[in-house]
Amino acid sequence: VQLVESGGGSVQTGGSLRLSCAISGQTFSRYCMAWFRQAPGKEREGVAAIMILGATTYYADSVRGRFTASQDFVENTIYLQMSNLKPEDSAMYYCAVATGVVCGLESHWYDYWGRGTQVTVS
Repeated sequence: VQLVESGGGSVQTGGSLRLSCAISGQTFSRYCMAWFRQAPGKEREGVAAIMILGATTYYADSVRGRFTASQDFVENTIYLQMSNLKPEDSAMYYCAVATGVVCGLESHWYDYWGRGTQVTVS
């Protein structure tokens, strides 16, 4: 299974970015995909999660109302639309896949991880 993130970059405070994560390789009938982030010196934080083919999404309090996770099942891709970005959103953003029945923001539920894409807000 390969996860490839894209869409990171540098933006000013209040700006927007859309991250993408494409999954390839083994396919699963049911899985959850999520976005995590980690800033230097800080712990990894779950940002958003979405159950593929489901309607349930999960957001961290710090991003709720500003970030939106969505999916394109045909393309096996998830997106993270980030708006009203703040300097504290700066981090490496990773996507991950959980193949079990759970879906949420706990990193230990996730089996596969991408290499990340950097987001910098100044």
